[in-house]
Amino acid sequence: MDETLGTALHRWRDRLSPADVGLTSRPGRRAVGLRREELAELAGLSVDYVVRLEQGRAKSPSAQVVASLTRALQLQSMERDHAYRLAGLLPPQEGTISTHIPAGVQRMLARLGEFPVGVFSADWNLLTWTPGWAVLMGDPSASAHNERNLARAVFATGSSGLTSWPVLQDGDALKPALVADLRTALVNYPRDRGLSSLVEELRSASPEFARRWDEGTVGPHVSARKTVVHPQVGEVVCDCDVLTVPGCDIRLVVYTVAAGSTDAEKLEFLRVTNGVRADGPTPPGLGLFSTP
Repeated sequence: MDETLGTALHRWRDRLSPADVGLTSRPGRRAVGLRREELAELAGLSVDYVVRLEQGRAKSPSAQVVASLTRALQLQSMERDHAYRLAGLLPPQEGTISTHIPAGVQRMLARLGEFPVGVFSADWNLLTWTPGWAVLMGDPSASAHNERNLARAVFATGSSGLTSWPVLQDGDALKPALVADLRTALVNYPRDRGLSSLVEELRSASPEFARRWDEGTVGPHVSARKTVVHPQVGEVVCDCDVLTVPGCDIRLVVYTVAAGSTDAEKLEFLRVTNGVRADGPTPPGLGLFSTP
């Protein structure tokens, strides 16, 4: 019997434990692996749609849906490509930006849910975030995909879907670093039409971006001090670091605060009031993964 996408999804779901995705396994749990409801929340899909996919009643999932499911299921690259083919789609091609997050990185993020961490692709689209990120910065899940691009937010539209309230930054090191990243990405991913369109859009919308681009501006990412003006607790001063995952162009943007500081107390208050704990379940609406 030929394998279908539905049977593959069921098989991949069964091999994951709740702990793998940052969920707490309750005593007496009978389900093997993840429940459909848990996969749906992690992937940002409705439970009914996941059921229809597994039963073969939903025949043509979009590439975005498949990408979200493969991230939620922590598939390896070959398994991801297999999922695309089972869905009747071409896997992501060489020369285009990948949105695949390695399984090891996903497991790490599942255990760092209390910390504010955003995961970005090579073109600086926000792919996913931890519950701690949503608590500190605002939940991006209601924002459209094109509103979650950091370069677009910095140079053209403002915070938009990345932050729900003001974030102030000391210095201006981020801008040359973003320009340098996009320039490098164009070399590494010459067939990515979305990236080319983004650069042209920013050149038209932002004179500053156009100037920096034409001047060949370059700059590395450095640690930055940022102040999040949160509506519940006021100003939270954080250190922001950009970490690159070896072997792929995935970037982790991590916010931390000094232990024992007033800012740490404010962040802990936000975690507690929003139900985010290191050893507890992911609260509803703040799933680790999001639909792209």
